[in-house]
Amino acid sequence: MKNRADYGPKSVDALKAALQDNPDSAALLYNLGVSLVADRNFDEAKKAFEEVLALEPNIAEAYVQLGGLAMHRGDLDECLKMNKKAAEVRPRFAVPWGNIGFVHMQQQDADKAVKALKKALSLDPQFIQAHTTLGSAYLTLGDPDGCIMQCTKALEIEPMFGPAYNNIGLAYLEKGEPKKAIMYFDKAVETGFEVEAQVLAEIDQYR
Repeated sequence: MKNRADYGPKSVDALKAALQDNPDSAALLYNLGVSLVADRNFDEAKKAFEEVLALEPNIAEAYVQLGGLAMHRGDLDECLKMNKKAAEVRPRFAVPWGNIGFVHMQQQDADKAVKALKKALSLDPQFIQAHTTLGSAYLTLGDPDGCIMQCTKALEIEPMFGPAYNNIGLAYLEKGEPKKAIMYFDKAVETGFEVEAQVLAEIDQYR
């Protein structure tokens, strides 16, 4: 999932102090929510973002943040609902569309994921996670070449993005080309990405 904070981070205490003087500042409340998430104080963060939206119902980022908190709780339906609301109040914001696609993938609905992720990329062609999740969707739909193409686009933007290398490795395994797959899994590991143990065990025989 991707969230975006528009304001510089500050300590929770400093933000709470600032809110004493300016309790109706949606920007300060939003900042507070972001800082609380960073501190892993998710219940208070949720309240802060809800207060943001009570003051200014059209702040799409606050819906995205609430969606992220719902995902953390394992509530995919609420996550989807919050990101759809974000997309509704700000239709040209790519992040919620990317998140909607991610949730559809979690729900095993790759067709819906593809539509949302294509929408995200039409709004932001540099959205690395959307390229990679779309690659996963193509692989799920039995199109390993589509996966390779999409994840290669992600790597053109960020050459050290581990999930894209992992997806390409999986795609080459699907195509029956384990030797090529090994190169990409090794690169994924090099970036710090944790390739699944069973995949590493499967490719070891081809080294």
